[in-house]
Amino acid sequence: MPLPLALIATLTASTAFAPSSAAPAVQITKVYYDSPGVDRRSNTSLNGEYVTILNTTRRPVDLEQWTIKDKTGYTYTFGLDAVLGPGKKLTLRTGQGSDTPSTSYWERRAYVWNNDKDIAYLRDPDGKLIDSCSYNSSRTDYRNCL
Repeated sequence: MPLPLALIATLTASTAFAPSSAAPAVQITKVYYDSPGVDRRSNTSLNGEYVTILNTTRRPVDLEQWTIKDKTGYTYTFGLDAVLGPGKKLTLRTGQGSDTPSTSYWERRAYVWNNDKDIAYLRDPDGKLIDSCSYNSSRTDYRNCL
């Protein structure tokens, strides 16, 4: 017995656009890997290098013990007070500074991100990969990851 046309339309609409997998609750949105100007390890230049993450949910995400790591193994671990508000972004800058709700500082005195190719990894406290963003270009200074 043939299916009614309305039922076929409903089944098609509900399955045709089903996502293959859900987006992570926290995503890497940008890696600015080649800070502006000449690389002389000044704090301003170091802080021109950064990774931005976004909370895509409607709830705060406690980032305590989450990590951002590059392909070489340089690792930043978020501390006790790192909470990412719903829909909010947080920028992790390579150099030194005072943390705020929207900016954290790695407190490094050397660059992390290679100027031509690298991968940023975001992991939860259990070490599970939440998101990553790779780039392979020396023609631009940053990569938008979304």
